[in-house]
Amino acid sequence: MKHSAKGDAFTEIVIESFKLSGLLATEGDRIAAPLGLSSARWKILGALARSETPLTVSQIARNMGQSRQAVQSLVNIMCESGLVEFQNNPNHKRAKLIVLTPNGEATYERMEAIQIPWANQRVSQISLEDLKTTLVTLKKISGLFSA
Repeated sequence: MKHSAKGDAFTEIVIESFKLSGLLATEGDRIAAPLGLSSARWKILGALARSETPLTVSQIARNMGQSRQAVQSLVNIMCESGLVEFQNNPNHKRAKLIVLTPNGEATYERMEAIQIPWANQRVSQISLEDLKTTLVTLKKISGLFSA
């Protein structure tokens, strides 16, 4: 059996996405290190900072495409270091809500101050149209896997 033309293109996108994921994790670790963060912890801070409401560990994991157990482990460490805290969830007795502490908010703001010029410089040679098309396409592909 052979790939269709779309299947072949999709496979190439998957392989390139794996490569990009690794590169972004490495680069994220590098730029987050001065703040005592890893790219994984940065992702959790970002998920919480960009959400309009507190999130549960399961919601963070689902949004990030990670396992609940991996996110729980990171959240526990981040709670111990004062970046996040648990709050009671009025909708669920056992699934606590995770919120940024003032220290977590300040750390995320410092991370943004590092990330914004980094992002602007990295994409300086790519058109806004290409970036928007890429984002739309990635969201369509992600939608194939979230149910």
